[in-house]
Amino acid sequence: MTELTALTAGELTAGYAAGEFSPVEVTEATLARAEAVQPAVNAFVLLDRDGALAQARAAGERWRRGEPAGPVDGVPVTVKDILLLRDHPTLRGSAAIDPAGPWPEDAPAVARLREGGAVFVGKTTTPEFGWKGVTDSPPHGATGNPYDPARTAGGSSGGSAAAVALGAGPLSLGTDGGGSVRIPASFCGIFALKPTYGRVPLYPASAFGTLAHVGPMTRDAADAALLLDAIGRPDPRDWSHLGPPPGGFREALPDGPEAVEAVRELRIAYSPTLGFGDAVAVAPEVASAVRGAVELLERLGARVVETDPPLPPLDELREAFHVLWFAGAARVTQHFDAAQRAGMDPGLAEICAEGAGYSALDYLAAVDVRMAAGRAMGVFHQEYDLLVTPTMPLTAFELGVEVPAGSGQRRWTEWTPFTYPFNMTQQPAASLPCGVDAAGLPIGLQLVAERHADAAVLRAAHALYAAGAAGVPEPALTSSGAPSAAVGPATPGGS
Repeated sequence: MTELTALTAGELTAGYAAGEFSPVEVTEATLARAEAVQPAVNAFVLLDRDGALAQARAAGERWRRGEPAGPVDGVPVTVKDILLLRDHPTLRGSAAIDPAGPWPEDAPAVARLREGGAVFVGKTTTPEFGWKGVTDSPPHGATGNPYDPARTAGGSSGGSAAAVALGAGPLSLGTDGGGSVRIPASFCGIFALKPTYGRVPLYPASAFGTLAHVGPMTRDAADAALLLDAIGRPDPRDWSHLGPPPGGFREALPDGPEAVEAVRELRIAYSPTLGFGDAVAVAPEVASAVRGAVELLERLGARVVETDPPLPPLDELREAFHVLWFAGAARVTQHFDAAQRAGMDPGLAEICAEGAGYSALDYLAAVDVRMAAGRAMGVFHQEYDLLVTPTMPLTAFELGVEVPAGSGQRRWTEWTPFTYPFNMTQQPAASLPCGVDAAGLPIGLQLVAERHADAAVLRAAHALYAAGAAGVPEPALTSSGAPSAAVGPATPGGS
């Protein structure tokens, strides 16, 4: 990465304030980086050079006057192509959506960033309607991993994770209905937070209902807190938003030596398999890296106990999630005609057919399992401030498949047992990088807190970054962004 594309959002705004560089310079560097890496990883469905530079020039004027619009003014941001971005198509990875629009609205999180002067670089890839844990779709192809483009970036916010990891903007907006910011964060070596449900307003409402969250995808916990401050504010279009947060998330993170003190005396439950035992095969290198980070937390003064939360059995949780998820997929595609259905991702078509067959009683039974899980975690967190697990039981596998080859698995939910339970319970959960495997692929650690305790997750993650336990080496793409073989379609255009 060039020097400017390697900086965090906080470092960029400090540089703007000091007059060391301008939003235009940063945006030019970011666009150049995005264009360079696009042939390798296919992170974008849209790059908006003209629009981004116009926003950067306006931000530069505000900084020159000493009147920035907020803490993200002039900072390059990318937006997952599930969320509305005014005047640009939101295709959601589907050939069934007419790009002609019209597209008159911003999603709530996008609107808050626009008010704060953010620079919108482009829209990032997603599987069709964000339905699975890898990123590929019929119209846009597959998104490769920054550490090995022949492997998946994860999903469904895979394009956002790849963009952040490769320096194509330090901030990205992702969505997470079953792990969709945490899965790609784990595979791509970045930080991502699924906030408490309702902390970030969502409009239009997701067909997946209250499983779906909007969350920050960033280089570290401090930038995620900064982004959450900007987007975690009410919007009247979302009837389920939580209202204003009690305080600033970034302001609550101590810096310097005090950052690591934030975990002292925290009650931390470490669960290597989330209580699922032999039903989950955690790769030895993943288990070792996560255990090493937990041992560091203990050395920093946390009170760590190895224990499992009393969740329902894995098969029961997974089946309940399938009912909720597959029914949502059926709902979003129920008006498709024959031609639209013919162009769908075949896996999505399968789960839609399954989801359409559930009864109202099936759905309510799944809600009962969800409530039982939520109740169990609520009681569990009376004793423990944080729960630590691996984010994923494995590292990134081959590109273009829903499940790893030879796994005997059928659906993505079989290799993501640690993520979707916390969509069901609506808790804040983050993934941060805690090492790499023998192939140099990132490993993720998951931090979970009780509902509304987003600040606790951010403080603990920030402490791990400050202690040097979070982070991975920079992706080894060449300076041109092109490895030996390109993956995915050519760089998209933009107005």
